[in-house]
Amino acid sequence: MKNANESKSYTIVIKLGSSSLVDEKTKEPKLAIMSLIVETVVKLRRMGHKVIIVSSGGIAVGLRTMRLDKRPKHLAEVQAIAAIGQGRLIGRWDLLFSQFDQRIAQILLTRNDILDWTQYKNAQNTINELLNMGVVPIVNENDTLSVREIKFGDNDTLSAITSALIRADYLFLLTDVDCLYTDNPRTNPDAMPILVVPDLSKGLPGVNTTGGSGSDVGTGGMETKLVAADLATNAGVHTLIMKSDTPANIGKIVEYMQTLGLDDENKIRKAYDGDLTQLQKRELEKLKALNVPLHTKFIANDNKHHLKNREFWILHGLVSKGAIVIDQGAYAALTRKNKAGLLPAGVIDVQGTFHELECVDIKVGKKLPDGTLDPNLPLQTVGKARCNYTSTELSKIKGLHSDQIEEELGYNDSEYVAHRENLAFPPR
Repeated sequence: MKNANESKSYTIVIKLGSSSLVDEKTKEPKLAIMSLIVETVVKLRRMGHKVIIVSSGGIAVGLRTMRLDKRPKHLAEVQAIAAIGQGRLIGRWDLLFSQFDQRIAQILLTRNDILDWTQYKNAQNTINELLNMGVVPIVNENDTLSVREIKFGDNDTLSAITSALIRADYLFLLTDVDCLYTDNPRTNPDAMPILVVPDLSKGLPGVNTTGGSGSDVGTGGMETKLVAADLATNAGVHTLIMKSDTPANIGKIVEYMQTLGLDDENKIRKAYDGDLTQLQKRELEKLKALNVPLHTKFIANDNKHHLKNREFWILHGLVSKGAIVIDQGAYAALTRKNKAGLLPAGVIDVQGTFHELECVDIKVGKKLPDGTLDPNLPLQTVGKARCNYTSTELSKIKGLHSDQIEEELGYNDSEYVAHRENLAFPPR
């Protein structure tokens, strides 16, 4: 292991689910685990790292406060419970951190808060300023206000978006198992650990992640953690799954990651080149030899392939209101190294109803001579865009050259359907 003097300073996001903070049966707080997490965060801070906590648990704490056994079915009731619990939850965190004279700040988000690029940047600047002030931000979804249309879905997703927002180095997803397995280790004794995933875009053949949430107080499960890992690694963030009742292992794992050279992105692929089955065996041997606890690491995309800030915002911060279908030629032009903007000539169909500068999915299809879409070529969603024209306007100018826009509409707001800065595609 490298000694502390050789360690680099990292930005680390730690995500905690409700089941890590609240007992599933009694709904009582797991103060021992919360205390261990606080001690870990303080130690990481003293090592020079910047730390953000993404903490679930507001609704679970509210249920306990109101002596309710189950989450209510009606949205208004759930939001009221969240309003009651969130204050108590942040109070617990503040009380525990105050024992170490560590300041914290609460940040409550909904997707609405980052729909505008300026708001997205403001959220980014606020969190970074708190980190520079030596404060530990504690982020949660604003369940008091959020509805389905503006929810992140779960705090695994929120933690990935937060990690991308601040360009974190590591995202730790703390859960009730020590790592990802090929199947549920509680029900299948032959389940094998998956310790390293060099490229999540290639999938995880032979791995069963179904089963939903692991507890009555949480909303996530292993599937949501894989979604979060995909989002975060695409943004250049190494993502790790580990057991929540031993948070002190975070420091050990960060040190281990440094010995692998994973902070040097050019070495990532070479470090894990070869057969995946043998890879897991070699990794297990390494962990045992160095006395490093079990965990799963998802390796981040390197600088050449990870999403830039604005691209991530378009893909994962915005909600699509419709879709634009383009042809293969337009798709090739939009995804080349020096990508072009989307011109109306490349648009072959418009789906849904949307307004100017709203986000839309970009799909690839093929137009037949009669003007219809080729049913033998299923539409494939390949990216997102902020469209300069409404769906009504675009339906009139699709397929036209840019110099024909004014003749068709009576005005010409832009030669582009979407400027290249308003286009985003997942890494390929």
